[in-house]
Parts: sequence; C-alpha cells; structure tokens
Amino acid sequence: MSGLTFDAGGLIALDRGDRRVLALVARAAQRGARLTVPATALAQVVRQPARQARVARLIRQAGTDLVALDGPDATATGLLLAARDTSDIVDAHVVVCAQRAGQAVLTSDPDDLRRLDPRLQVVIV
Repeated sequence: MSGLTFDAGGLIALDRGDRRVLALVARAAQRGARLTVPATALAQVVRQPARQARVARLIRQAGTDLVALDGPDATATGLLLAARDTSDIVDAHVVVCAQRAGQAVLTSDPDDLRRLDPRLQVVIV
C-alpha cells in the first residue's frame, strides 16, 4: 500500500480527532507515504473551515495530494458509475483516486465503495 485515500467518513473521523486515524496519518508521514484527498470528499465535509483545523492541516501538508474532479477524472468517474449502475459521484471519485494511487481508502462506509470496486482495500474507521 502506497498510502491512504480519504473519503468523507475518513475526513470526518480525522476532524473529530479519532486516535486511530491520527495514528494512521502520523505513520504515513513517517514512512513517506502519500495521502490523497479527493476534492469531492472534502466538499462533503467542510462546513466551518476555521474550526476544522485537522482537515485544514491535512490538506496543507506536503505529503497530501488534493485531487480535483477535472475532465479526465470526471470521465473516469462517470464511466465507473455507469458500469456499476449507481450515482454517487463522490464515492466514485474516491474509488478512481484510490485505484490510480494504489491506495486503500479510509472510510466509515465500505459497502458503497466495494460496490464500485469489490477488490478495493479499505480501512474502516
């Protein structure tokens, strides 16, 4: 595993100070592993940026990639949704980002993600 991709549940757990998530982020930093935050998942979570210091710190650190939903990712996301006959753009974008990075997804809801990719590695928080 080359790092972790966050879905909204993973970001919420981080924001709430979940010790396991904090430890995973610290371990990734120590190992030089990349962390991926799809911008779509970030949009689901950000409500009061001034009070969400942990999330803000995560997206600012050098080892974090904040991934926009650009044209190529939008196409890949749409194709994945069509192939799995589902409609959650955020979940599909998270899966696309995790697949490309070869990362497990930090999530509180693995079922929707596994519906999109049954082989996807998940870390449940």
